[in-house]
Amino acid sequence: MPRLAVATRMRARILTIFSGDANGQPAWVRQLAEGEDAGFFGPGSAVWEVHNGIPTVVAGIRALLMQTLHPGAMAGVHDHSRYREDPLGRLAGTVRWVLTTTFADRARATEVCQQITRLHGKVRGDYRTAEGETVEYSAEDAELIGWVHCVFADAFLGSHETWGGPIPGGADAYVAEWAIAGELMGMHNPPRSRAELHAAIASYKPVLRRDDRVDAAVRWLKNPPLGAGAGPVCRIFFAGAVASLPAEYRKLLGLRRPWWPAITATRIGLGITRRLLGTQSSSMAYTLQRLDRLASERADRGR
Repeated sequence: MPRLAVATRMRARILTIFSGDANGQPAWVRQLAEGEDAGFFGPGSAVWEVHNGIPTVVAGIRALLMQTLHPGAMAGVHDHSRYREDPLGRLAGTVRWVLTTTFADRARATEVCQQITRLHGKVRGDYRTAEGETVEYSAEDAELIGWVHCVFADAFLGSHETWGGPIPGGADAYVAEWAIAGELMGMHNPPRSRAELHAAIASYKPVLRRDDRVDAAVRWLKNPPLGAGAGPVCRIFFAGAVASLPAEYRKLLGLRRPWWPAITATRIGLGITRRLLGTQSSSMAYTLQRLDRLASERADRGR
């Protein structure tokens, strides 16, 4: 019984961190059962396979590490994000966007992307380049939208390839499918293959830089204030994210690959997390409810 109680508390803590609800069923998750179509992706898609996988836990850290390297994106986070004051709320908001875009029907997926776009309209300011030039930025800038989309896609793909299983259609299928999310967020001509994705990220290299803001964000990501129980696991996942990054971006971030087997330790940590959470997420359960209802309605009309 004591072990069961500990496991129950740990499960509730994990679900609260990622969804804001101890049962993993906040209102936006339950709403996945609503809607009139299968969504932009659907069963058997590469996006469903990747985003329903436990490696997404590490992918979020990897994406944020990369995101900090663009001074415009870092300025937006530094000046406008509430991640220091409300890390759980910020994290739950990102999880909501990813999972709603992935699993909801098309109308709801489009709506959540439009909500974020409207919020981005208020995120603007300026930053100084390495050469001392002052540059104005807006979260609506095509350059910043493209950067955020590409590093998220790369992080989800790279993490799944490191700790997940096969992807239907392979890496190119995932990038091509997730390009829809880039378009929903306002990106023009997002990459549609792994090669295009890597080329797009590489095209930003002249702009990328490390400064004090980046160092502060990296320190926060290494040890976020998510509670004593989550701290050691977060540090392992952070190390796994760092180890999975290409060496050139680790160097830009001023990070070194851990000397210890971080990839293996992360795999073990993800396995334990998956056992605590169960084989089917609440998001998938409610999504399948919607698909079953739609299939039943089609069958009734066919009679």
